[in-house]
Order: sequence, then C-alpha cells, then structure tokens
Amino acid sequence: MRKALSLFLMAVLFVGLLSACGPKRDAEQPKQTNNGTKEAKKPEKLVVWVNDDEKQKQALKDIFQKYTQKTGIQIQMVAVKMLDQTKKLALDGPAGKGPDVFYQPHDRIGDIVLQGLADPVDLGDAKGEYSETAVNAVTYDGQTYGVPAVVETYGVFYNKNLVPEAPKTMDELMKIAKEKTNAAKDQYGFLMEAANFYFVYPFFAGYGGYVFKNENGKYDTSDIGLANDGAVKGAELVRSWFKNGYIPKEITGDIMNGLFTKGKVAVAITGPWNIASYKEALGDKLATAPLPVLDNGEHPKSFVGVKTWMLSAYSKNKAWAVDFMKFVTNEENSLHYYEVAGEMPANEKALTNEKITNDPLIAGFAEQIQYGEPMPNVPEMSQVWEPMGNALQFIAKGDNPKAVLSEAVKTIQDKIAASGAGK
Repeated sequence: MRKALSLFLMAVLFVGLLSACGPKRDAEQPKQTNNGTKEAKKPEKLVVWVNDDEKQKQALKDIFQKYTQKTGIQIQMVAVKMLDQTKKLALDGPAGKGPDVFYQPHDRIGDIVLQGLADPVDLGDAKGEYSETAVNAVTYDGQTYGVPAVVETYGVFYNKNLVPEAPKTMDELMKIAKEKTNAAKDQYGFLMEAANFYFVYPFFAGYGGYVFKNENGKYDTSDIGLANDGAVKGAELVRSWFKNGYIPKEITGDIMNGLFTKGKVAVAITGPWNIASYKEALGDKLATAPLPVLDNGEHPKSFVGVKTWMLSAYSKNKAWAVDFMKFVTNEENSLHYYEVAGEMPANEKALTNEKITNDPLIAGFAEQIQYGEPMPNVPEMSQVWEPMGNALQFIAKGDNPKAVLSEAVKTIQDKIAASGAGK
C-alpha cells in the first residue's frame, strides 16, 4: 500500500514538473482571435512590412504613430519591396523573424495561401466599411485573406486642348481617333497599350468574355472565356484600331506617355499612376473620365487591383494585428493616406468622400471602379498573361481573332495542367 502511494505521489510530481517546464500557453498567450482583442494579450510591438515607396511610407508613418498613441503598441515599420515580400516571408517566417502584417496585391493571394504564408481574417462588423469589389478581391476559396487598403483601375485621360469633352461612347472615341490621327506627324486621337492584356481585357469583358468563370465568388479555372463570342468581338474591335492606323503596332507605355505629355495625343487609356507626370505636362488642360460605353450599351469591365494588408501565418499577435489593419484602413486614415500617397482607398466612405469625388483627376477612376471587376486571385492567373500577350501581338498584325484566341486558351489550359494548378 505504501509502495503504491509512493508511486502515485511520484506520478503527480512528474506531471507537475512537466506542467512547470512546458509552455504556459493559456497563461502567457491568451487565446487570440480575429474577432477582437479582448482575449488576446497586448504585445509591446507589431512588426509591419510596408512597400518600399517614400510617399507611402510617409503616409503610413503618420497613421502608425496614431495607432501607438491609441493602444500603446509600438509599430516597427520595415520597408520591403511589395513583390519581394512573400519570398522573404517564406524564409523569415519559420525562423521567427517575419512580420505580423505584410502588404500585397490581391492577385497574389492564391499563391500566398497555397504556400501557407497567410491566415484568413474575420472582418466582422468592419466588412461593410469596404467596397464590395475590394472585399471580393481579397476573398479566396470562401475566406477573406486581407484587409483591403487601396484600389486602382484604369480609365480615360484627355487633353482639353484637343478635345473639349471626354468621349462617352466607343463611337465618339473612334470619331476622335479618325479625326485627330496623323501618324506621319506622331499625332493621335487615341492611344493605349492595345497589345497588353491587362488594358485590353475590359473590351473583352464588356461583350461577355471572361478569364475564369466566377460562380458565387469561386473561380472555375477549367472554364476559360477568352475565346467565346464576346471575347472574339472585343478582339475584333482591338484589331480595327491597328488596321485603321489609329494605334501603331509598336506602341508601348513609354511611347504613349511621351506623346501624351508632348500634347500629341487627345485621349489615352491608362491608370492613375500617370496623374503626376501628365498633370505636370498639361496642367489645367488635363482631365479624366471612365471608359467609354460600348455599342451594346455596356460599360467596359476594367480589371480592378486591390492592395491589401495581410495577416502572417507566423504572427503570434494575430488579434492585435487584425485590429491594427482595420485601424489603418478606417475612413479617417484612408483619407490621410490618399492625401499623402495619392492612392484611392478601398474604404467605401473614404472613396465616396468629397475630398475624392471633388478631385477632378481622381473622380473618373473612382467611377470606373464601379464598372470594373477584381483581377482573379487564383494561382492559375499567372498562366494567362503570356499566351494572351502573344495572342494580342498576332491580332495587332491582323490575324484572325477567333483562331488566335482559341489557340491562346489551349495554351493556357496546357500551362495550367503542366503546373499542377487547378487540381
């Protein structure tokens, strides 16, 4: 009996020692959730990777300081080029040297999730604060993987010295192209990177083309709509621009920008990232507008890009990291970011604030976002760009759009199968 009692006491002591030596997860790290911070221990600091851009860093520095004043949590800002962050996170995260929060374009979310680098985020009541397009963009496989920060798309710039009003329809734009183009003098009524799929897509989508079929927020990557009747009609429109001599076959972004800033282009289709250089060149003669309506009455559906804060899967402060991301993207801070960095906010109230809607150079792009759609965020999207770029080069030379697009879709399907994606 005494021996049995001794064995029992030794067992109790052994369990106690294990408890003492093991990690006190419940005591030292209260359960952290994405729904709030009430149950989570407040950290001394959060590590945040930001894009290595001076204007963006200045805007964020101001906002980060406000968060520290509100919570007492220090924010360690680390500048890492946005497109280099995932590769660095894959190395630093497992070693415990990674961030709590990092910053990415939404179309990379699929790859990031497959690598296990990010955790989903519960936006909770804050979900309604962001534009529906932005929320859809950061949703992957039914879960939200990020807090949307900024949105961007492209639209129309025009030179009021050459055209008094923006073309509202494609017919009006073609009339401008016909009347204002004199290629021998490097003068053009209308220019865009018409062999770049990113910019051409809205003219496919406006007639019913699509990259991958989207049902209830999920992409069916086996259903590619880039050679359907709508896509072919859009491609025929693009081919006509080259055939009629409205756009030179060798057009590039640099060529277009150079001609536009010299006052040799009436209308250009590009993005808000050119506002600064265009405004410097044209001053008050510069104006913007959404893309012109197609002959079927539909607005061209431009790709919408969303830059988003993401929650590192390696963060030990997940609840506070989510709280931080929501704070950075609230209406007040989104407007401050816009005023300093010049990027349109994903926060709906900020995007519709008079500071933006009354800005004549931003208003056109803000309106176009209503007609756009998020660029697909699935990994298979990476297999689309090269075949479609090649297809547009052939179309620019006058090849048959149906045949060229059918071949491009076959190539995309083969590349997806070879990559193992979509399985």
